Amino acid sequence: MFAAKAIAAEFHVGREDVVFAVTLTLLARPAGAFVFGLLADRFGRRPMLMLDIALFSFFELASAFAPNLTVLFVLRLLFGFAMGGEWGLGSSLTMETIPAKSRGFVSGLLQEGYACGNLLAALLFWLLFDHIGWRGMFIVGFLPSLLVFYIRSAVPESPVWEHTQRTKT
Repeated sequence: MFAAKAIAAEFHVGREDVVFAVTLTLLARPAGAFVFGLLADRFGRRPMLMLDIALFSFFELASAFAPNLTVLFVLRLLFGFAMGGEWGLGSSLTMETIPAKSRGFVSGLLQEGYACGNLLAALLFWLLFDHIGWRGMFIVGFLPSLLVFYIRSAVPESPVWEHTQRTKT
């Protein structure tokens, strides 16, 4: 957590207390992956991915307005739950949509998304933190919600999911 020192200073706690928020986020991710995976099998990859992105973006934005460390912990737990669904939903939708001959390359590209995201976060922290502070950084984290508009307008539902729905008895 890049902003842990600043958050700790504002809430008058130790940095290690703030870093516990990362643990909560990581603990909630498997539960989110499980729940969103079940929902995607029932309602479709595309709508659940849009819901998932909207939710984790909302909890990211809400984190900027946390009045104390307890509220921040709850918001980061909820963020982790919502974020847990994103990789499975996005990768399922992608892998079920692209041509079979591209799946090896694209799966490798998807796997590096986490590393690239950390690199982008570090770059944004370096560029923006001194100007907007830790709360502003959480506000910037709301920007992925704009992907929902793109997904809604340009990304088709998984043909695999649609086929499964047609063949259910």
